[in-house]
Amino acid sequence: MPRDLQPSKAAPVGIGWRHAHYGELLEALPPLDFIEVHSENFFAEGGAALAVLRQGREHYPVSLHGVGLALGSAVGIDAWHLDQLARLVEQIEPIRVSDHACFARGQVAGQQVHAADLLPIPFNSAALDVLCVNVQRVQERLKRQLLVENLSAYVSFSSSDRVETDFLNALVQRTGCGLLVDVNNIYVNALNEQLAGRCDDPFQACLEWINNIAPDSVGELHLAGHINMGDVVIDDHGSRVCAPVWQIYRHAQERLAGIARVPTLIEWDTDVPPFSVLLDEAALAKSA
Repeated sequence: MPRDLQPSKAAPVGIGWRHAHYGELLEALPPLDFIEVHSENFFAEGGAALAVLRQGREHYPVSLHGVGLALGSAVGIDAWHLDQLARLVEQIEPIRVSDHACFARGQVAGQQVHAADLLPIPFNSAALDVLCVNVQRVQERLKRQLLVENLSAYVSFSSSDRVETDFLNALVQRTGCGLLVDVNNIYVNALNEQLAGRCDDPFQACLEWINNIAPDSVGELHLAGHINMGDVVIDDHGSRVCAPVWQIYRHAQERLAGIARVPTLIEWDTDVPPFSVLLDEAALAKSA
């Protein structure tokens, strides 16, 4: 077992449980605090995938992380999608349910379409109103708090009239939701702002982002890798967490230390490594 993953007084640490590691996790049963899966992968009624998730749930608390609610969509929440999520929540009884502050659904030529992507929203009053209505609908249907994740975005809107942290803080105040703070997303956005000539010090900008978010609203932290393509930095979840993100993460834990032991997840979705590498990243998060 790489490093030491034994339970401690540190904040809980889990991993994103992906198909490549289904068998290894159930065979080795490493001492993780929780596992996280993408909700939409388990919407089918019955079948092998749901059976595997139930096996994992016998050994670990499960966090359900969605990518399809499209909470910032002006056309609203898809009723079928929400029904499937509610059914999964009832079956698995997860410790947390989360999705993203993004839009993906809209109307084209009178037909509702889904972009199959996490598209950014402007940070203004109109977008906040839409997001609040949709988040409240999800929370009422699920009968629990939803965590909303900050997005990695590759465009910005001229119609934004506030910074992201003020926007998210207002969302929390109006809906009672929590936040899933993705530390890697903050850093990716700051690097892209630097490439666009709008940020002189990405690292300092990330520290200020952490300082400005309401600390008692944060219900989970995400860590992941990214790739620099030269003209843009992509949040690809395909590599180890880089040194600056670890530093920002430590700052976040220090900022949140007086509030709660905020759980941390290691995400790795592309170029999935050997299971031992994923556990090694989790051990680093635990030691941090």
